[in-house]
Amino acid sequence: MIELLIFATLLIVGLYFGSQAEQQHLKSLQRREQAVQHLGISVSGGKEAFPQVQEAELFIGSVVISSDFFKTFIAGLINLIGGEISTYEILLDRARREAMLRMEEAALAWGANQVVNVRLQTAELSGNSGQGIVAVEVIAYGTGLR
Repeated sequence: MIELLIFATLLIVGLYFGSQAEQQHLKSLQRREQAVQHLGISVSGGKEAFPQVQEAELFIGSVVISSDFFKTFIAGLINLIGGEISTYEILLDRARREAMLRMEEAALAWGANQVVNVRLQTAELSGNSGQGIVAVEVIAYGTGLR
């Protein structure tokens, strides 16, 4: 009985603090995205000629975001019966947006007018047995031009 009470407490604590952290991060992303919206981003550019380019530099934005206990528990339940795991979709969205913002902010600090040939890499991080911590790493990289 005490184990069930501890488990329920962990679920509730995970839900509350995980939701709070997620909401703060989403607000931060939105505010920071507004600040970099004038920077031109393109997924092409590998072989295009860019007039008036004086310098080019590679910029990288990387982030590792972990899931909270509640989301991991819910995803485990969904995994038993199969289906879409929307809790992890939100995790991936936050990670992609954060990685892109870090790359864009670094390019703007350098003085870039645009970032071309932008790519995203995603990797899942977990414990040795695959049942430990659930986290995702996203790396955004591109060539800044000025």
